[in-house]
Amino acid sequence: MNTTFPAHTAIEPGILYFGTPVVLISTSNEDGSPNLAPMSSAFWLGWRGMLGLGARSKTTVNLRRTRECVLNLPSDALAAAVDRLALTTGSDPVPPGKLKRGYFHVADKFGRAGLTPVPSETVAPPRVAECPVAMEAVLEAVHPFADEDEAQRGGVVGLEVRVQRVFVHEDIRVPGTADRIDPDRWRPLIMSFQQLYGLGPQVHESTLARISERLYRGPDIDRARSASV
Repeated sequence: MNTTFPAHTAIEPGILYFGTPVVLISTSNEDGSPNLAPMSSAFWLGWRGMLGLGARSKTTVNLRRTRECVLNLPSDALAAAVDRLALTTGSDPVPPGKLKRGYFHVADKFGRAGLTPVPSETVAPPRVAECPVAMEAVLEAVHPFADEDEAQRGGVVGLEVRVQRVFVHEDIRVPGTADRIDPDRWRPLIMSFQQLYGLGPQVHESTLARISERLYRGPDIDRARSASV
């Protein structure tokens, strides 16, 4: 066995984006028009998601006001469309922090990205037709982030959302099953240190995969069925 490893070196990177899936969040503006914003600070537990967003971003403002959104997951084939939304914001005027980073206002985000809005079933914001996965969700809680630090307090929030519907393209389902995604067919778009990547092939068989996915099904799924159309 090789017992020689590279030595660790202490560094101070400006960001810690080691690689997470890109999410296109659609929300409703005050006039009812849709806003569409890319982000990658998200993770999932059951049928709930935690979204890390700037407290003053247009997506956060819309989500806190309407309590509705759609979490659209683009495949790696949609990288160019996602990149067309980079440095854009639905906020007008552009917040000073974003203005300093080069952001500019765009009202029609769907048009700029070249993506197609389609009506949702349980929420007002539209789904993105081209995204292989689209999850309609509602806001359940807002969690403070870095609240103990006066310099950061109020700048970022964790938005806990509960999924009410999951829609997928047929070509990413496990053939012959009703509710399973085929990880060999699903190729999410990944952001790693501000760069866009695809997902490579499976590198090792997972022991965890021996557990049936149905054993993870929680009460939020039953609750989602009662969401009105």
